[in-house]
Amino acid sequence: MAVDAKTVKELRDRTGLGMGKCKEALEQVGGDLDKAVEFLRKAGVASAVKKESRATNEGRIEAMETSEKIVLVEANAETDFVVNNERFGHFHVNVCHELLMNESASLSDFMSQKYSKNPEQSIDDYRKEVVAVLGENIVVSRVLSITKRQDCSYSFYSHMGGKIVTVVEISGAADEAQLAKEIALHIAAEAPDYLSSQDIPSEIVDKEREIAAAQVKGKPENIIEKIVDGKLKAFYEQVCLLNQKFIKDPSITISDLVAAKGKAAGKNLSVTRFIRWQIGR
Repeated sequence: MAVDAKTVKELRDRTGLGMGKCKEALEQVGGDLDKAVEFLRKAGVASAVKKESRATNEGRIEAMETSEKIVLVEANAETDFVVNNERFGHFHVNVCHELLMNESASLSDFMSQKYSKNPEQSIDDYRKEVVAVLGENIVVSRVLSITKRQDCSYSFYSHMGGKIVTVVEISGAADEAQLAKEIALHIAAEAPDYLSSQDIPSEIVDKEREIAAAQVKGKPENIIEKIVDGKLKAFYEQVCLLNQKFIKDPSITISDLVAAKGKAAGKNLSVTRFIRWQIGR
């Protein structure tokens, strides 16, 4: 049957597929727009399955917040070309909105939930639809939801167009978002592995001590102990956020910065949590 150009264009606007593909789908279902969308969805799911095994080494991390929570979503595709595509961006933002509205125990549970903009689909069905439109494998590789506490301040920082995203929680006050922002920026640059030295597993500390001692063999025992302690201190300054030199003022540590801000404000402030996500790790 003949299909009018207006209906073809409307189907294209709804699906993002080419005019020829939309015209063919409408012809298959007698010109019914909703049936054509369903037809394409079914075809799209089949198409997406074929792409599932393709590597998705490019991506972006999106962060979003409300007064009650912060969410992070890492979405990946095969090429930066698709990652920078507007439709991929819309998909990524929509997934963040879904996470803000849901509590999920795991990534698989979240992806199997109903998509709020089309309850006939799961969030994973929506992903497969975008795969069909953009022609590349697309995955949501990890999600995180952080519930805000009333006595804490929060901030997140996105670096390199979402290649690195950091989040900081400061306890002791709910109005220290600017301090949290400064520390989030520092974390993006300095990439600490732990909050403090107390968080480092004992086997890692023991190994570092062993390596340091092996480097100063032959020296008097009391000298060896001082040198090893100094090397461990340098190790803590490298991997522990609170021990790191503040990137904007290397004369103080992050611990010093927080203590000074707390003293000036008359509050007992402390960094209680940080997250640093980088694409692929």
